[in-house]
Amino acid sequence: MTDQDTQFMQRALALAERGMYTTGANPRVGCVLVKNNEIIGEGWTQPVGQAHAEIEALNSCAGSPEGATAYVTLEPCSHHGRTPPCSNALIDAKISRLVAASIDPNPLVGGSGIEQLREAGIEVQTGLLDAENRALNCGFFSRMTRSRPWVRVKLAASLDGRTALASGESRWITSDEARADVQLWRARANCILTGVGTILADDPRMTVRLPQERWMIERGRQPLLAIVDSNCRTPLNAQIFDRDGKIVIYSNKNINMHEKCEVVYHLSASPSGQINLSGVLRDLADREINEVHVEAGAELAASLLKEDLIDELIVYVAPHLLGADAKSLFQFTGLDSMEHRPALKFTDVARVGPDVRLTLTPANDSKQAKR
Repeated sequence: MTDQDTQFMQRALALAERGMYTTGANPRVGCVLVKNNEIIGEGWTQPVGQAHAEIEALNSCAGSPEGATAYVTLEPCSHHGRTPPCSNALIDAKISRLVAASIDPNPLVGGSGIEQLREAGIEVQTGLLDAENRALNCGFFSRMTRSRPWVRVKLAASLDGRTALASGESRWITSDEARADVQLWRARANCILTGVGTILADDPRMTVRLPQERWMIERGRQPLLAIVDSNCRTPLNAQIFDRDGKIVIYSNKNINMHEKCEVVYHLSASPSGQINLSGVLRDLADREINEVHVEAGAELAASLLKEDLIDELIVYVAPHLLGADAKSLFQFTGLDSMEHRPALKFTDVARVGPDVRLTLTPANDSKQAKR
């Protein structure tokens, strides 16, 4: 493939990013139609139930797409889901060539769209900017290949790694700019996950709060809120019940708590009554959740870490100190050797206002979905 192919695929990826906050359960896909080295149509996947990127591109065509090359960031779907197959639409449009960044990991597709196009006489090439597309769609690839969402844990800490004073006071460790940046991470996720300890300590709303115009354009709804609460201690007057959007509480008790929430009570894993976090993630995957944004206390964060369930860690570090008696990022003990310490690696470091945002992933990539 040529440099020009790369440029057109880069454009398709840029279009796919426009679906960052809107595609829901679907992957973020972009498509560019090129004829005589000129772009004649382009599009990106719309909210669930609406047109996919290929259909948007075909509908936007300035002229006939016959003989064109389609640059698509993900293999065209070949099955009837909420919408008809995109592979059929491209065949009917009589394109001559298709370049796809990635093969669709969905077992319902998984190469069948490519095969269908080739059988129709269309030249197909794959793999161009595959890694970039997988990173953009880490949650979709995770759900399809591991049957669980991509788990991103957000934490805020002082320079000495503390998240709150000994009294529990934590507002505010980081700056206005950092807290605004967090809203974008919340917005791109399908689910916000927290623990009952955070609900009891802070009474948060756990909502996405962006300017109304942008919020309406980009998503128009709140992510699912999931709470790990083994004994159903969430207060019925908590602010979360004033939010829009569905709430799921993972508990060991089969009770009706609130008209706005569903209690899932069958995921206890041990005599201690602790909730099976792997089971929680499988349940969320069954609900078509691609990305989970975790904002929780040190105990739940440590449990996810111990069970190798964290795929990405976002830590905002503020330039001040809270002291040795303040609360730590992760609540775990018992390390008897440096060899047993959880290993992470930096993937990004950025300034956000006066703070620093650190992005890390587990150092052992063999346990991660390929990005």
